[in-house]
Amino acid sequence: MKILHLDTNHPLLLKQLCELGFINDEDYTSSKSEIEDKIHFYDGFIIRSRFSIDKKFIDKATNLKFIGRVGAGLENIDCDYAATKNIELIAAPEGNRSAVGEHSLALLLSLFNKLNKADKEVRNGKWLREENRGIELDGKTVGLIGYGNMGKSFAKKLRGFDVKAICYDIKPNVGDENCTQVSLTELQEKAEVVSLHTPQTVLTQNMINSDFIKNFKKNFWLINTARGKSVVTKDVVEALKSGKILGAGLDVLEYEKSSFENLFSEDKMPDAFKYLINSENVLLSPHVAGWTIESKEKLAQTIVDKIKAKFC
Repeated sequence: MKILHLDTNHPLLLKQLCELGFINDEDYTSSKSEIEDKIHFYDGFIIRSRFSIDKKFIDKATNLKFIGRVGAGLENIDCDYAATKNIELIAAPEGNRSAVGEHSLALLLSLFNKLNKADKEVRNGKWLREENRGIELDGKTVGLIGYGNMGKSFAKKLRGFDVKAICYDIKPNVGDENCTQVSLTELQEKAEVVSLHTPQTVLTQNMINSDFIKNFKKNFWLINTARGKSVVTKDVVEALKSGKILGAGLDVLEYEKSSFENLFSEDKMPDAFKYLINSENVLLSPHVAGWTIESKEKLAQTIVDKIKAKFC
């Protein structure tokens, strides 16, 4: 089988696939149309987020047996159309779930303890102890929306903090010893922290909007290490201004380009984003929750293992 690699990844990916007998080609620079002109020569290809895999691209790939996405989600692929062509879709959420869980926890603890604000002040010669008094996670109710690989990882890491972890998921019976599954209504009644762990789908697009936010009984802290387009930023900003959202840790933003490699799809900085970058109770990171030294290797290994299991 011939495999085309469209993004650079950990070296073990190429090395192990070669050892398994696959023929591997690399093309990290050609345009999408140039790739379309030769994709019919390949049985599979491996991509991160370089460009979207749409119907036109799939139709050109007449011999395609699988698409490997070195990442957790498949939103850059027309999955429904690929299924009609019996193309196997391979993702690797197992590879970066631990990293995402840790990053979610890091954002939450940093917000609770005002570490971003305190660090800046000390660097500027300010020693403000009372103004930087934090709050404890101990005893809080943490609500997870989405309880797949990422949600389960976060819940597992919360176990030592004496919190009550509850989750909502569209799939039934996904709760476990780390997290109790509840209805969305119950989560909105009880949660003091809300952490998103959902894929990007039609159901999750603009999910966190003003109507969704106002249904929470308590003021809450928001963590998003999932997908930026699940959140309507201007509505979150209004909730931050009113105090309904006490603080936000955002690793992803709705303004990201589809490749996740650049922030803005438009040149003008949105007003809502201007508010976020000037807010002391907001922490931002550039879509790196799953982006660790270890996860780079684990993501590649997961893809190799799944290809091996299916095609060897």
